[in-house]
Amino acid sequence: MTATAHTPAAARPATNLMRGRARLAGVLYLLTFVSIPTLALYNPIREHADFILGAGSQTGVLWGAFTEVIVGVAGISTALVLFPVLRRQNESAALGLVAARLVETTLIFVSVTSLLTIITLRTDVAGTAGADNASLTTTGHTLLAAYDRTFLLSQSLMPVFCDLLLGYLLFRSRLVPRILPIVAFVGAPLLLASDIAIFFGVYDRVALLAGLAVIPVAAFELSVGIWLLVKGFNPASPVLARPNTEVGIPAPRTGHPQLDERGAELVR
Repeated sequence: MTATAHTPAAARPATNLMRGRARLAGVLYLLTFVSIPTLALYNPIREHADFILGAGSQTGVLWGAFTEVIVGVAGISTALVLFPVLRRQNESAALGLVAARLVETTLIFVSVTSLLTIITLRTDVAGTAGADNASLTTTGHTLLAAYDRTFLLSQSLMPVFCDLLLGYLLFRSRLVPRILPIVAFVGAPLLLASDIAIFFGVYDRVALLAGLAVIPVAAFELSVGIWLLVKGFNPASPVLARPNTEVGIPAPRTGHPQLDERGAELVR
């Protein structure tokens, strides 16, 4: 028999893998904020009633649509990256988060398609022989209205469900400080109430109250992204002690190794 110090070699790669997964999720969450400039980038399409006929610049609208595509891809990616970890707490809730993010991303793409259709009609149809300017203008307003209503469902209503599910999973698993999911528990109902008010025409989605209702949910997602990027998962979280080969964490030892008088494991 020889005495050697026990160093769990598999633990280090597993720890690095989890840290990398947390950082990737953090980066993806921060990417979901890249569409904030659309509030200004979409001004030409809102301020010019005849935008589809050629009024105003389309460059900002194209960049805004591109950033929303990034948001959609980043949104579903956050759920997919976190799923192998969150399923350890509650697989049904983790799967629900993936499903909610998928619906959100699909609706984002639908809304962006409405804007890109306006750009296509402006470029390829407006000004051509036989084009009916009045019909084009009506079509442009219809597509813009479709974008606004789809936006209400995609980037305002769906985050309510996404953040409630994520908040629940993070609160129970303690993967991040519990104060962060508590913000989600407060913010999600406020945003839902605001969405219902917008839906029934109490106020517009660009009203001050609508903007204030978004702040807690946005603060939750931003803080989660920053925390995962900088700190990673809480190593004391109970879910990280459970075996899961998909995320590279070995099963805990069930037996008791033989130790010598110095506490080193005996290896034959």
